[in-house]
Amino acid sequence: MTEIETYGVAPIPVRAQTSRPFDLFRLTFGGANTFATIILGTLPIAYGLGFAASAAATVVGVIVGALILSPMALFGPRTRTNNAVSSGAHFGVVGRALGSLLSLLTAVAFFSISVWVSGDAIVGAAARLGYEGGDGLRAAAYGVIAVAVFAVCVYGYRFMLLINKVAVVAGSALMLLGVVAYGGSFDPSYAGSGEYLLGGFWPTWVLAVLTIMANPVSFGGFLGDWSRYIPASHSTRSMLAAPFLAQVATLLPFFFGLATATLVADPGDYVTGLAVVSPLWYALPLLLVALVGGLSTGTTALYGTGLDFSSLVPRLNRVQGTVVVGCLALVLIFVGTFLFDIVETINAFVILIVLLTSPWMVILMLGYLFRRGFYRVEDLQVFNEGRKGGAYWFTRGVNWRAMAAWLAAAAMGLVFANTPMLVGPLGNLAGGIDLSLPVALITAAVVYPAALVLFPEPRSVFGPAGPRLVPAAPDTGSEPEPEPRPSVPAR
Repeated sequence: MTEIETYGVAPIPVRAQTSRPFDLFRLTFGGANTFATIILGTLPIAYGLGFAASAAATVVGVIVGALILSPMALFGPRTRTNNAVSSGAHFGVVGRALGSLLSLLTAVAFFSISVWVSGDAIVGAAARLGYEGGDGLRAAAYGVIAVAVFAVCVYGYRFMLLINKVAVVAGSALMLLGVVAYGGSFDPSYAGSGEYLLGGFWPTWVLAVLTIMANPVSFGGFLGDWSRYIPASHSTRSMLAAPFLAQVATLLPFFFGLATATLVADPGDYVTGLAVVSPLWYALPLLLVALVGGLSTGTTALYGTGLDFSSLVPRLNRVQGTVVVGCLALVLIFVGTFLFDIVETINAFVILIVLLTSPWMVILMLGYLFRRGFYRVEDLQVFNEGRKGGAYWFTRGVNWRAMAAWLAAAAMGLVFANTPMLVGPLGNLAGGIDLSLPVALITAAVVYPAALVLFPEPRSVFGPAGPRLVPAAPDTGSEPEPEPRPSVPAR
């Protein structure tokens, strides 16, 4: 655990696959059992909903998001690499850059949110204890949390697993202690402000569901980072159950945020308000929740993107890629906090993540079904190694069947979107209710299989058992280019 991980996106050795589905549960739950999730849990109240309506939106968002997320754990044990690289089997080894960009968007968003929220919680707790540090303390808190996250990510997977073992227990215990701290003030009949963010109850309620869904969906690009350490011999049921149950467990931080948001004067300024209403004896535990949570969410978001960024820029190794992406996110945190109102961007980020990532995940799931879970591990690495050819080269490295389906789904989702910062041309078609997600999912689920039927993929991508539910075309691919040999110095 104290040795720096050397594995990048190349297939890890089979002997290194020593984890279990329970480890995947701990990492997924630990990465979401944080203040960033608590903040997402407060947003339905900030939108103007009452406690009961917010609770219903939270449960629906978590369950639906978990169902979409769970199959993303199946790729890593078979490909022994992360999900972005695995997506090359369906999008092409060059087209898999789409997955890398989606992962980068998600990681920067959630790493920024975790550091920002945790830093502000530290400042609020310090103020409650009588110390007013101002912007200097806030900047120092951001820096300390970010450096701690960098350190964990640099050490890699094993050290992350250790941190999350602690985070799951400590974070859960401290949030449960909040029942004692706030139980006497909480009113489950809280009716909300009555001023709905989108003007009506149902449009606002659907927006709350989409916001909550962003949390489980955000893990889609990262599950392979951890599941690749699990042997493919584990059952499909256990691999599906681990991330699903982990997301169900996140109802704890969601409901912590939901319940405490009813107590603060302004739910839109939740972190400061929570520090004001907290009993003095709970200020220090609240500080620990912020620190543990920021470390856990930050590492799960940053580790995977640093890993993948290094594959897009071959001159960088995993450690260097992690530092580059982390520094970029840290700059955005400081700029967003001290120059702009970062709170207003949270909703835009999470909705965009859901709309763009969900259809990508649907295409991968359907591809897994059609391919019977068969993948050519070495051919997935062609682009990363600077070569061409192989089963997944398709058309100049891009499989336009999957790419066209994603583009159509993403475009339809944006057309039907109805959020405070993003309203599509058809956003008010259903009385203001946001139809963007179901439209995007249905489009991906229809266009991708149709493309495979109209333009069958080569037989070689399906493996010995052949395709399931779709036809196959004769092989037209080529063998991968040989790996470049090291140059021999002239004598």
